[in-house]
Order: sequence, then structure tokens, then C-alpha cells
Amino acid sequence: MIEFELEIDGMTCAGCGEHVAEALRSVDGVESVQLDDWADGHAAVSARDDVDPKALEAAIGEAGYDAHVSHEVHDLSERAAGPAILSSSSESGDGAGADYDLLVVGGGSAAFAAALKASDLGHRALIVNDGPPNGGLPIGGTCVNVGCVPSKALIRAAEAHHNAAQHPFDGMATESEVTDFGAVTDQVQSLAKGLREEKYLGVAEGDPNIQIREGRARLAGPRSVEVDGETITGRRILVATGAHTFVPDIPGLEEAGYLTNEELYALDERPEHLVVLGGGYIALENAQAFARLGSEVTILQRSGQVLSREDADVAKALTGYLREEGLTVHTDADVQTIRRENGHVQVEAIIDGDARTLSGSHLLVATGLRGNTADLGLRALGLETRGRGFLSVDGTLQTDVPTVYGAGDVIGDPAFVYTAAREGELAAENALEGAARDRHAAPLPWVIFTDPQVAGVGIGEWQAADQDVDVDVATVPLGQVPRSLAACDTRGFIKLLRERDTGRLVGARILAPEGSELLMEVSMAIQQGLTAEELTDLLHPYLTLSEGIKLAALTFDRDVETLSCCAT
Repeated sequence: MIEFELEIDGMTCAGCGEHVAEALRSVDGVESVQLDDWADGHAAVSARDDVDPKALEAAIGEAGYDAHVSHEVHDLSERAAGPAILSSSSESGDGAGADYDLLVVGGGSAAFAAALKASDLGHRALIVNDGPPNGGLPIGGTCVNVGCVPSKALIRAAEAHHNAAQHPFDGMATESEVTDFGAVTDQVQSLAKGLREEKYLGVAEGDPNIQIREGRARLAGPRSVEVDGETITGRRILVATGAHTFVPDIPGLEEAGYLTNEELYALDERPEHLVVLGGGYIALENAQAFARLGSEVTILQRSGQVLSREDADVAKALTGYLREEGLTVHTDADVQTIRRENGHVQVEAIIDGDARTLSGSHLLVATGLRGNTADLGLRALGLETRGRGFLSVDGTLQTDVPTVYGAGDVIGDPAFVYTAAREGELAAENALEGAARDRHAAPLPWVIFTDPQVAGVGIGEWQAADQDVDVDVATVPLGQVPRSLAACDTRGFIKLLRERDTGRLVGARILAPEGSELLMEVSMAIQQGLTAEELTDLLHPYLTLSEGIKLAALTFDRDVETLSCCAT
């Protein structure tokens, strides 16, 4: 095997990266393509020894880009295997006679998607989940237990209470009261438990090709894991152990005590004053939900804005809406020490250059993720981690050990349940069927479930500037969208980005109540290479929120304030 490293010129968006990857995969003898970030202009290709590098360059040229092979590494298979693999003679060959075809370490979305895919392909899979007795999560992992399901259920409860207590319509008086906070969280936990039993345990029980075992698994070899002293073998191994909250090294934090998303949704009593460390989606979603349910909430964000990797107009507007609801939001907040005093958490911080002490009844740490790779036996196999303990994989989800793959939050961004499930399926197919499907999907839609919601796909303004993509930007405030006017809720805006030379849509940022429901139209438009003009030619029903997408597309070339509301 040979690994080629290529430098590529001419890519201007994520779609270009997909075109390049497809062109490379079309070359006979190419086994896998890794193109992590199109903006880097770099790709790595694993191929048979007889593949001519000129064929790779020619394929990219036919796709409309310029490329040259900058580096070649021969004997790739021997390098990837390494001494740890070659010394394991009992596990040589392709794992014939192994206990299972796929050993899955982990029990979340990536793990289950992989096991189900393996079963669909006619293979036997074992899921080994490190459950609560060992400090891990129950079957289902983060999403169903301590992530998507409970958080969104709590957000909906908070939204119902908030909207009933203060709606925008004249002549109607309504009110709402949280009479039993514990009952709210009990309902949330009941939903999580029901989905865990129905959609995970129940699904596995109905599939004869899938077995589940509770226990702490460690990799014992390139085709084996050890669970409670027993060695289990498999043709291939998938590490899908997920991630947990990254806890910063702040003096006094451990001693003072804190909450993460793993404890937050099971609280019996409403926090009097919740101090939140972090300004990302987990921090903001939960901060707003608890504020709406009656807690005083203070957010401490280290960088100059919340959502530090998002466009400034999105972050500024959302911060304003949160403050209007009574949340305290501090940016440029450098936490120095934390202590517990008289039952309250005392946070010493430098905020805008001034020393401040903030006191709260509870402290939520929501400062990003760390991969669950500790004590997995990775180092003995020569497997590496990067950043905050995330497992290193290539574009096909394969590690440096050819029989070991990784998928889901354990490999890092994007840490979404739907990308984890997709990665699990691809990893199983690549591992068991010899496929080389690339994990990078474009465009990638995402949502932050604040109110108004933040939704995005493709590139935003700062990414366009950072990647030197020449774009036009069109923004329509919700005050110009008839649906929002009728709802008496004009918070937010819809922003579209198009490539200046071609007119093709390359990105969107939406800040709107239920704005996530607009995402897939823009995603499909980007995926299909539609121009803004082609999007405006599509019929959009009057008084739907989706009409806002058409109005935003019209805004590239026209002033929507001059248009009739129903004659666009």
C-alpha cells in the first residue's frame, strides 16, 4: 500500500471537497480518501502499490481543480500495523473463527447504528457497554440519557411555562406556575427511560445478530477485548465510547462541587441561582430553560462572545434576547478560583478587566467535551489520541490499527447524534465489507435549541472570510416575514450566503423561533448546487415561516421592504 499526500488548489466550499473526494475515489486502486477540511487544500489517499500518482492528479484536474502529489509513503500496511499487531500471532489472518464479526465498545448512538448495520449485512455484533455500576451511562449513551432527549424535553416544558405566562396578544390574560419542579424532571426522566427501553434495549432484543453485555472493556489486541477478565474476539473492533464534559483546571472547582449534563436533568429541586460556566450550545440551552422555570441564571463565557465559533451578529442578537428574559450574561470572563461558602458557590472572576465575586446555589460546567478514551488499552496497540483525548481516525473511520475503527463523539467534532449514527453505520460497512466510504458529509446542518433557535448549514461570514471565499450576504429580519408578524414574534433574522461568482448558495444562519424547521430546504439547495435565483423561483406558501427563505434569497438583489407581502 502507498499513502499519497496531495496539495489541491481551487476548492472554495465544502461541496468542492466532496467533488475532489469523489474524483479521487473513482481512480482504480484507491482504497480510502481523507479530506478533513477543504479549506486546508490537503488530502491523503491510501492506494495499491500500482497506482500512478499522475492518475490522481489527472482525476482532480478533470473535476476542475489543480493538484500535485507532495509526498508518498510506501509500505503503509506494515507501518500502520506496527510491532504490537505483528506480535499477536494468535490473531493473525482475517479473524476467522472469532467470537463475533464486530466488537463494539460503547453503547450509544454510534454503537447501536454500527451493530444494526452489521446485522443488516449478515454479521454478528457484540455491544459492550460500561454502565452505571462502573461510572458509565446506561445503554443509549449521551443522547437518550443525559443529552438530546432530556434537555429538549426540559426546554419544551420551560417554553410552555414561559409562553403561557407572557404571550404577545391583546385582550387575553394567562398565567403559569411551576408547582412541583421534581415532577417536571421526573417526567423528563420517564421519557428518557421509555425511549431507552423501546428504541435501544427493545430493538437489540429483537435482533438475533446483536448481543449486549454490560462491563468495562479494554482492547487486548487488534481483534480482542477484555471484559471482566474474559477475552472476547472479533474480526473487527469499533470504539464508540462517546465523550463527557471537559472540566477545566480551576482552583477549588473539584472541592466546591459542580453539576454537568449528567446530573442536571435529575434535580429534584429547582436551583435558586444557577451559575453556568461556558457559552456554547449546552450552556445556553440549559441556562435559558432553567431561567424560564424560575431560577436566577448567570452565564460566564471566557471569550468575547457566546457561541465563540459563530458569526458575531448571531451571538450578539441571541445574547440580547437572553438578557431581555432576565439572564445575566458575562463575556470576557476569566474564572480565577471557586469555593463553597455557607452552602453557596463563590466564583472569583475577572470580568472586563475587573475582579468580581459571583455567588450561586448551583454551578453548571458546560465547557466542551473530552473523549472517553482513558484506560481503554489504546497505547498498547499504538493508537493515538488528539486534543482532549479524542481517538484519531482517518476519513474512513479507521485507526492506525487496520482492524480497529472509531465513531461518534469519541473521535471529536461534529458531536451530534445524527452524525454519530451515520459514522457508526459507515464504520461497520467499511470494517466488515471492505468498503472505503468517507465519513465527511456536506452540507452539515446543525441546531441550537434556544428560543429563538440558532440554526446553520454550510459556511457563515467568519468562515467565508477565514477561508477566503468571496460571498454575497443577504439578511432579512423577521419583521419582514408575514408569518412572524402574524405571530407577533419578530425576534431574529434569516441570513443566506452565496458564492459571488456563481450565485450558488453556500451557507445560512437562522435566528428564529422554530428556525430549525427551515434548515433542510437550504441544505438541499446547497447540496444540489442551487443558486439564490433558482430558490426564489420555487413556490413558497404564504404565511409559512419557509417564506422567509425566499425573502432572504430575494434580498440579494432587491429591497424586500419595497415588495408587497404576497406578490414576491
